[in-house]
Amino acid sequence: MNIHPRPFDHGDAVKLNDQVQLEYAERYGDEGDVTPLDASMFEPPNGLYLLAYDAQDRPIATGGWRSQEQNDEGYSDGDAELKRMFVIPEGRGNGLARRILAVLEADARAAGRSRMVLETGYKQPEAIALYTSSGYTPCEKFGHYRTYENSICFAKPLQ
Repeated sequence: MNIHPRPFDHGDAVKLNDQVQLEYAERYGDEGDVTPLDASMFEPPNGLYLLAYDAQDRPIATGGWRSQEQNDEGYSDGDAELKRMFVIPEGRGNGLARRILAVLEADARAAGRSRMVLETGYKQPEAIALYTSSGYTPCEKFGHYRTYENSICFAKPLQ
C-alpha cells in the first residue's frame, strides 16, 4: 500500500469521491454528502488530502483534513476536520483507514491544530467503530449536518 498526498480535485480523488457519494446515497436514501468542499480547503498547511494505492497503482482509499475555526456551524478554534475517509469495498478490513487516519492526525498536529473532529452517521457503524477504537468520543454537533437526526459528531484532542 502506498499513501500519497494529492489535491482534492485530482482525477483519482474525484473517482473515489464519486464512489463514496454513491455509498452515502444508498445508506441514507439521499443525494450523498452535500457539504461544500473545494480543493483549496485541503492545501497544506491548512489541510491535507491523501490517496492510497494498491500494488497495481489503483486508487483504493482516501481521507483528508481541513482547518476550521470558531464559527456559526459549531466549530472551535484549532479544529481539524476529517473529510472523505473512504476505502473501496475490496480494500476493507486491512487496516488501511486506520493508517490514513494516523497520518492525518499527525499532519494536523504538526500544523498546530488542537482537536480533530468529524461528522458521520448512524448508518455507518464501521466508521463509528474505527473512530471510537481510535480514541474519538462523541461531541456537540457541528458542521453542515448538525441539525440532522442521523448525524453524530466525534472529537479527539491532538495535543
